[in-house]
Amino acid sequence: MFQFDTSKLEWTHFEGGPHFDYHIDYAIAVLGAQPDIGVLDLLVKWAPNAYCHYHRHLAATTTLVLEGEQNLYEVGDGGEAIHKVRKAGDYAHSPGGDLHMEQAGPDGALIFFGFQSPDGRLFETLDKAHNVLATATIQDWAAGNIEGGRRTSVG
Repeated sequence: MFQFDTSKLEWTHFEGGPHFDYHIDYAIAVLGAQPDIGVLDLLVKWAPNAYCHYHRHLAATTTLVLEGEQNLYEVGDGGEAIHKVRKAGDYAHSPGGDLHMEQAGPDGALIFFGFQSPDGRLFETLDKAHNVLATATIQDWAAGNIEGGRRTSVG
C-alpha cells in the first residue's frame, strides 16, 4: 500500500495565543500553487483535539480527510450552530462562503484541501464577532509569506 511521506514537506506551524480562548495547534504544507489560474493545494495536520483559527472560506474548496477525524463547527445562514464530523476517506466540496472552525478528533487529523479562487483570495481569519483579522491569498501562500506561522518540520 502506498503511503505519502509527509516528513519531506516544509510545514508552517500555527499555535494559539492570548487572543484566542480555544486550543490552536496545526501545521500547513503547500503541495502546489498556480496563482495565475487561482489554484492552491495544501495538507493540514492538526494535533489531537486542536482547532484551526475561526475563518470563512472565500474560494471553492475540495476537502479529503486522509487520517483522523475532522469536526466542523459551522454557522448557518440563520446563525444556527451546525456540527459535522468527517472521518478518514470522507470527501466534500464547498463553493465557498462557509463560516466555521475545524477541530481534529482525539487522534489528530491530516486533511487535503484543494482551493480554486479566480481572484486569489482563500479565506478570512475572523474574531468571534466575525470581524476580519486577516485575509489569506494564493499569492502569499505560494511565496511563503504566511503571517502568524513559523516554519517547522512536523512530519
